[in-house]
Amino acid sequence: MADFSELLASCERTAFKLEMRDQYMTADPGYLAWEAGDLAEAARLYADWTNIAKTAVERGVLMRRVRIISEPVSTYISFEHAVTPTVNLAAGEAIKWLPRRAVSDLALPGNDVWIFDDRMVQFCHFAGDGTWVSNDESEDPATVKLCATAFASAWDRAVDHSEYRI
Repeated sequence: MADFSELLASCERTAFKLEMRDQYMTADPGYLAWEAGDLAEAARLYADWTNIAKTAVERGVLMRRVRIISEPVSTYISFEHAVTPTVNLAAGEAIKWLPRRAVSDLALPGNDVWIFDDRMVQFCHFAGDGTWVSNDESEDPATVKLCATAFASAWDRAVDHSEYRI
């Protein structure tokens, strides 16, 4: 399995992420810092991610992320919304939010997924409590097409971060 930073470094045009969970790693130090009221520390703890993404964007890679979420939002989604400006947007990523009720008629993959240059996907597997389990990749054209189509459909319906209120 390729390391995510290696996959992003080999990416030439696009890196799209489709997120579909309401909770991720709640033991993560960034989340815990935010929960304790320290947004600046939470953002600082994600500086490595911001730098990796920023490097890709500066090379010309278009980075987009759609977060499909339940409403009312979970505490974890509130955290993601709070750190998005200083972590994701600061890197040059475009972020949109899509209420789950608006995706019932979309064919979506069963897991969160990164789509690289419409040629490869990396699925992200999590346990029920949001703990990361593993990743796996596929270059199968049908799988890549399913995920790229799902992302495009979700992106078209989603609300830009600057307009989405929690």
